[in-house]
Formats: sequence, C-alpha cells, structure tokens
Amino acid sequence: MKEYATASIRNVALVSHGGGGKTSLGEALLNLTGATNRVGKVEEGNTVSDFEDEEIRRKLSLSTAILPVEFDSHKINILDTPGYTDFVGEVISALRVSDAAILLVDSVAGVEVGTEVVWDYCDHFKLPRFVLISKMDRDNASFQRSLAEARTLSTEVTFVPVQLPWGEKQEFQGVIDLLKMKARPGDGKDEAEIPAEFQEAAAEARVKLVEAAAEGDDSLLEKYLDGQELTAVEISRGLGMAVRSRRFVPVIVSASTAGLGLAPLLEAILALLPSPAEALPAAAQGASGPEELPASDNGPLAAYVWKTTADPYVGKLTYIRVYSGVLNSDSRVWNRSKASEERLGTLHVMRGKEQIGIKLLHAGDIGTVPKLADTGTGDTLCDKAHSLSFSPAEYPNALYSVAVLPKTQADSAKMGATLTRLCEEDPTLSWHQEGSTNQTILQGMGDQHIDVAIRKAEAKFQVGLNTETPRVPYRETITKAGTAQHRHKKQTGGAGQFAEVHMRVEPLPDEAFEFKNEVFGGRISSSFMPAIEKGVRAVMKQGVLAGYPVENVKVAVTDGKEHPVDSKAVAFEVAGREAFKQAIREAGPVLLEPIMDVRVIVPEANMGDVIGDLNTRRARVQGMENERGRSVVTAHVPLGEMLRYATELRSITGGRGVFSMREDHYETVPPHVADQIIAARQKDLTKQEAG
Repeated sequence: MKEYATASIRNVALVSHGGGGKTSLGEALLNLTGATNRVGKVEEGNTVSDFEDEEIRRKLSLSTAILPVEFDSHKINILDTPGYTDFVGEVISALRVSDAAILLVDSVAGVEVGTEVVWDYCDHFKLPRFVLISKMDRDNASFQRSLAEARTLSTEVTFVPVQLPWGEKQEFQGVIDLLKMKARPGDGKDEAEIPAEFQEAAAEARVKLVEAAAEGDDSLLEKYLDGQELTAVEISRGLGMAVRSRRFVPVIVSASTAGLGLAPLLEAILALLPSPAEALPAAAQGASGPEELPASDNGPLAAYVWKTTADPYVGKLTYIRVYSGVLNSDSRVWNRSKASEERLGTLHVMRGKEQIGIKLLHAGDIGTVPKLADTGTGDTLCDKAHSLSFSPAEYPNALYSVAVLPKTQADSAKMGATLTRLCEEDPTLSWHQEGSTNQTILQGMGDQHIDVAIRKAEAKFQVGLNTETPRVPYRETITKAGTAQHRHKKQTGGAGQFAEVHMRVEPLPDEAFEFKNEVFGGRISSSFMPAIEKGVRAVMKQGVLAGYPVENVKVAVTDGKEHPVDSKAVAFEVAGREAFKQAIREAGPVLLEPIMDVRVIVPEANMGDVIGDLNTRRARVQGMENERGRSVVTAHVPLGEMLRYATELRSITGGRGVFSMREDHYETVPPHVADQIIAARQKDLTKQEAG
C-alpha cells in the first residue's frame, strides 16, 4: 500500500442499526477499488470485515474492522462497526477516532432504535456525516419514506439529497448525481444524461443543493443572492464547508450487494467529508495545561490507542490513531498514561485481519503495532520531551451480568488473567469478585455480548468457563437500637478464657460503620477493644439475617467484665461477635436491595407493554416523555428484577427497545419478598456447609 499524507486521508465510520448493510457496503467498495477480486457475502462467512470465528458463525459483525480503500490518489479508512446494540462499545471506540460517519438507513426498515442510538453518538463526537439510504434494489424499498424518517433524527440540521435513486426496487439501476447533474449507471464509474422522467425531480433537488452550498460560505451566499450562478467547484467547496459545520447532512443512495452507486459515494466522501487536517483539532492535556493539536506531521507526536485485541498468532495487537506528528516503526515512544517507555516494532495497516507492513504512520492515519508490553485501550503515546494525553472515550454502564465458574481446576488458575485480558480488549466488559455472594461476576451489554466473551475465552485463551445467574448483592442493616450482652467462659486443663461484653447497636444512615468504647471505670481494658471490634467486623461480613454484609450500624461497647488471668484477646473477640449477633436481632434487622435508575426507550406502540412489564418488576415510574417519536420511561427498579431485562426487553419490543441503567441507592426489601430471599439464602448456605 502506498504512503498517504494527512490531506489525502479520510477516516470514516460506517454505523447503523443491525442489518443496515455496512459490511456489504465495505465489501463492495474493496472490490470496486481493486483491493479484492471477489465480493464476499455475510451469509457465506467470507467477508473481509467479519473474519473472527464467532462473526462467521453468527453471521453478524461483533467488532470494528478497518477497510482501507484507495481511490483517486486518496486513502479512505473505512471503519465497519457492529450494528447489534450489545457491541456498542466497538461503535464508540470507532467514532472516537473517526473524522466523519456514514449512517446507513435501510430503505425498507427505515429508521430504527439503533439508528437513533448511533446518531446520538455521532452528535457526542461532533462528527460530520452522510445518511446513506441502503438496499434500494430490495422489494418495498422507498427513498422518500426513508428520507422522511431520516429527517426525524434531528430538527437542528438540514438533510440535503446529493443523489437521487435511478429507479427503485427491481428498477434501481444507479444514481442521479446532483453534484454533476449526470446519471451514473451501475457502479457509477460512467456518466450519462439524466433520463427525461427524472429531470424535473433532479432540477428541484439541485436548487436545494445549491442553496445549501451557498449557506456554507458567506462569499458564496452573497454571490448566490445576487443571482449569479455558482460554479461546480464553488458548489463542492461550499457544500463541504456546510457539511463540516454539521448544519447540513448529505443524503445518498446505494445498493451495495448489487454494486450500484459506489463510485459517486467515494467521490462524495473525498469532496465533502474532512481530511484529518480539516477536522476539529484534537484536544490533549499537556504538561502545562490543555493543548489543541491540528493534524500535522510537523507537530509533536500524539497517538491514541483506541482498540486492543489478542491475536493467537501475533499476540497482543494495539490499534492506534495518530493525531499529530509521525509514528515510525522500530522506534521508542512514551506512554503518558502508564508512565513507561514502549519500543515499537513493525507498524501495520489492517485490512480486515490482513496485516500490511508499513514504515510509518502520518498524522491522521490509523494502524496497528504488535506486542506492546504495557499499553492498553485509552492510553496515549507521545514524545517524553513533549508529554501529553488524550481523554479516553466514555462507555455505557453494564446492562447484563453473569456469574462465571471455571470448568476445571486448570481453568480456575487461569480464569482471573483471562477475564482481565477480555476486558482489556472490550471496555464495555468488566469483572469483579462480589464478596457478599462469593461469586465472580462478568458484566456486559447483553446476553450475546457475554456469550461471545465466554466463547472467546475458550477459543483464544483455552479457558473453559460456565455461567449462572448472579445472586443479587443484598445488604443487611437495622431499623432501631438494640442491646445485648454475652459472656464467653471456657475452662480447659490449663488457663481458661473469659470475657463479658455489653453492647448497643444503633442505625447509622450516613456511614457504613462506627465503633465506640463507652466503658467507664476500666471494667474492660482498652487493649481488648480491637479484639471486640474484630469480632464485630467478622459478623458484619457474614451477616445475621441471610449471610449478607451488614452496614449503616453504630456499635458501642457499654460495659463488661474481664478476668485478671483468663481474659485474652481471643475471648473478647468471641464475646464481641456473639453480643453483636444478639444485638442485631433485637434491632429490627432488614434486608436492603440495590435500586437501579433505569431509562427505557421504545416505540410508542410498545409503551403499554413495557409499562405493564415494569410494574411486574416492582418498578416505580419516575417519568415519561417523548423523544423523536419514541417513548422514554425512567423508573427506579430493584436490581433483582433487572438481571435478564436486556433479553426480555428485546423480546417485548421485537428488538426495537433499548435501555440504560446505573445503581442509584439501596432500599429496604418488602417483607414478603425478604422472607423468600432469606429462605433461599439459608438453603444455599446449608448446601455449601454440607458440601
């Protein structure tokens, strides 16, 4: 592959709802530009993008693939992202390093919930974008209906067709290019006169296109208002400026599986979407404060790590976007995030899984480097003498959790390291040890997301994992004051053990725990207080009601007795433990459950079903509103009722509903529910003791 300077590079992410046609479009563009000699198909599992075993098995994209396309002396780095909402982390990572996006809208299905989600992420990253109405050759395809739906995505931008379809459904044979005012049959490399039946519609659309171009530049607007004709160069320049200002969104059409409308798309990318040099300057945090870095080979080295994978053949593979300076192979760089030096080996440009060796990456380009020691996703690579860092992308909270268990003893030894490596690859995955339930918890965005991770653990790292539904991390607390005393007396052949502890417990709403010594007159030596506290803390970990941790409790030791010979720290530890158990039972103990703040977005038609379902989950609806024709419900729902909600919401809404949630607070479990939880927990604990 040739070397391309910053001005000749475009970084464009393909985004859409699942099944929008992104992978097929990437495949068609690779073939059109000679990068491949055949067009792969998702159904046959032979596309360049979907090269992982799981992608081939499931027939859908699970991760972002880079497809560099060489066209008209430019390189277009196409980032083909997953459309399935479980893998939204890959979309966020790709958009973080892109300078523009192409949002595909299925000409039959129209705008879907996933379309709105990725539109919002494009807004978050302030990306110029196209809307591409795809699959125009399918039955029931409709350009006008899809365009009308696309316009519901935002009232703050103007959607301007730069192409019209040359026919629809089986009659679709190419595009009407409004920039050139030519018909472009087939793949669009050739030009023809616009057929008579399309000339009127093309002329009307051309007027709106020229108006948009004029609004992109004040001098052009003045010329246009004076009644002067804008030249083709001026129209392209003005429209490009309008697009980069994000006030206008060009609308284009294609049928990628049939190879129709591809060359005009590439031409539009080069003409209207920004190069890295024209994009917004990257914002970095330097040693002396914030710093703006326009993409230039002459600037200080600044590169962001946006993706990390584990390859079974080359090991760890680090994906890098260079924002400033030049990144050379066989060089040393400073990892500002880890405060360590990294030695770079051979740099590569990726085409799917194919690694194409290169000597350097110019500012604005995207590439990979293998086997870095410390570098992970979100890190910044730079010159040590000019140290700076980029803010990592923000990812959504986990929506789905499982408890993971090793299949064998050998798997047990490697499980922690494997889970860590999986989470390094995917920032929307996380794992932790839940002390209150003694389970290893793996969290992600949905059941398919977790299933892919479990299969990847076995395929890539040879670690077998089983999963089960996680237990809810309940807590225990008290509702009133309680008192108790306990005497521990033990006589053996030699020295005995003696300790007596009087204790009071009280609710402590704003703190987890407080321990006080209120003994006067030296009835218990202060040297025994740490032992009493140790006994109390041991019970707090194990709980009293159902074996869950105790919190929000104040403990005061009020009195007691000791023996000059037989009193020992271990005796006071036992006495403190037993007195605390008794005092808790006298203090109105209750279970607490985590309450989640949940936001659900669904089509209006599903609103009633979703509200009804939430009511069965003990939800308290906090509000309902409407956004772009979709219903939005916010509610407080117990975590125990949300463990499988990602799957169930998908079923209720036919995949058109999405939700987010985060932990908000803990609340007392209703008595009838608490009784069931306590009974089930006691049964589990009995089994564990027996086992």
